[in-house]
Amino acid sequence: MKLTSFDLIVITAFFLLMLVIGVYSYFRNKNADDYFVAGGNLPWWLSGISHHVSGYSGAVFVAYAAIAYTHGFTIYVWWAFTIGLTILASAKIFPVRWVRLRKKFHIQSPLEFLARRYNILTQQIMAWSGVLLKLFDIGAKWASIAILLNVFTGISLPIGILIAGGISLLYITFGGLWAVVITDFAQFIIQLLGGLVMFFAVLYKLDGLESIFTMWEKLPSANSKPFNDPYGVGFALAFLFINFLSYNGGQWNLATRYISSPSESQATKAARLSGWLYLIWPLILFFPMWAAPILLPDLADPSQSYGQLTLLLLPSGLVGLVIASLFANTMSMTSSDINTISAVITRDILPNISEKFSLNKISLLTARVTTFIFTLLTIIVALQYEYFGGILGLIITWFGALVGPIAVPMLFGVIPTFKSCGPVAAISSIFAGLLTFIITKNIEISSLALQVSLPLIVSSLVYVFIGLAQIRNVPDKVKAMLQEISKE
Repeated sequence: MKLTSFDLIVITAFFLLMLVIGVYSYFRNKNADDYFVAGGNLPWWLSGISHHVSGYSGAVFVAYAAIAYTHGFTIYVWWAFTIGLTILASAKIFPVRWVRLRKKFHIQSPLEFLARRYNILTQQIMAWSGVLLKLFDIGAKWASIAILLNVFTGISLPIGILIAGGISLLYITFGGLWAVVITDFAQFIIQLLGGLVMFFAVLYKLDGLESIFTMWEKLPSANSKPFNDPYGVGFALAFLFINFLSYNGGQWNLATRYISSPSESQATKAARLSGWLYLIWPLILFFPMWAAPILLPDLADPSQSYGQLTLLLLPSGLVGLVIASLFANTMSMTSSDINTISAVITRDILPNISEKFSLNKISLLTARVTTFIFTLLTIIVALQYEYFGGILGLIITWFGALVGPIAVPMLFGVIPTFKSCGPVAAISSIFAGLLTFIITKNIEISSLALQVSLPLIVSSLVYVFIGLAQIRNVPDKVKAMLQEISKE
């Protein structure tokens, strides 16, 4: 089935809306601070929605749809539930501290905190490691949306990657963070509409509302269980820890949402909004994916289940809406990441390479050129995604395993308990985690939970052990900073 002209009009209108928002946001940016942190004026509801949708991508409808097809309800438990739980549990801790770092210490990038908390060397190691990690992560997102586009239109994967990446490259380069958060809101609305259309279409095709409970009888018995091997309790606990680090600031783009909030209370409200959305919305979003084996039995490639289901159930026009919502999911996450990584390159890496890029000389032109080049590199990685183990391999194995060593010194570093953990502990934990990742990639480990979590476990243990065992005088400026941001 090919898309009708009505579907193409809907998709084209979506892309035009993104570009219009980019152009509009272009005029809201007066300097690099506006471009990267929106001047610290993000309202809580916009920040919360942006924080939430920045955690989605087309990979949810490809890699995660495949897991939902083959393993059922467990995808909600180890992914969405663990994210929502960690965000809500720490809503008055990490969001508050990120805001205080900006307001009291004028920190606008998460990496600026590292330079003050540890030293420049630690900051640079983290900066370069994080930039390389995000090249792979964002590349996987472009590839995932290209697979969906291929299902709907027959367009080749390279062309699909160039379309998805190219549109984002334009509006992010134009508008900076304001473009990202405003498009996040527009994309959230489109995501809601597309998700609800699919939800009710599947209900209509099955037995109505009661099928929410009865359809599980038609599926393999393990599909209704919260844990389904290899995604067992250990795997869920591993991702609980990974998501705790990631969604509280280990992923720098999510820390930026809190840094850009005008006050502590607004940052907390933003976190709670995002957390509750993670607990509720995926139950609706994943429902068609859980039902797919009933409507599309014995599918050769489960990663195409959501795309095939859309073509099976929806009439002309609504197919275009769902495709637009898939693009919206991907572009929300990737644009958020790109804006933050560009800030890290511009504010934390370039000034250490050349004096002409010092912070007081950073211009909007430098910010936009950096954004353009980094986005281009993610598209190049996407074109080579199969070389890195496919989309699921990039997202779960590479991202899940590498985010720990990057995030541990960041998140643990804002907790006064670990004030004695200095540069040696931070750098050692990063390299210990990365070395463990290399080892796990080259030896056979039967447990997926252990494969994903071992780098994070090693990184955490090394950070804590060296930090607490090392005899050192904690610099007064570090003690003062941690005390200031940790006040009740």
